[in-house]
Amino acid sequence: MDVEVRTHTALHVLKGAVIKVLGAKWTASVYVNENHGRLTVQYHRKPTEEEMHRIEHLANEKIRENVPVEIAILPRDEAERKYGDEMYDLFPIPPEVRVLNIVIIKDWNINACNKAHTRTTGEIGKIKIRKARFRKNKNLLEISFDVLEKDEKL
Repeated sequence: MDVEVRTHTALHVLKGAVIKVLGAKWTASVYVNENHGRLTVQYHRKPTEEEMHRIEHLANEKIRENVPVEIAILPRDEAERKYGDEMYDLFPIPPEVRVLNIVIIKDWNINACNKAHTRTTGEIGKIKIRKARFRKNKNLLEISFDVLEKDEKL
């Protein structure tokens, strides 16, 4: 499995954990380079160490559950009726894009995304959060992480 595909899928799993722990809904940006990733969400404060540990724990729990990562390809208007703004991020999808790929991790995360993904969360391996940086002037929380193999120690 391509490591960037695993890392990109990890972004969706991590975002689900961030939503559960912090309630942060809007992704401002994402970055993937090999097994390194960064999820930037709109948020109003720096999370506690305990919250960050809980995010990492919940993300890895979802990976261990090995649930399907579904891709629904839908006309944009149908996707918007079905999922509303839940599938969107702060960076807009150009209006001329009329068909969307929707990544669905049931009861966890839904996002419009045109990248390649693993078939299940278990294929990711493990997520190790390396750093959380809060940018107060922009109300942005940057979470840097690595994707490890299943047998690597956190």
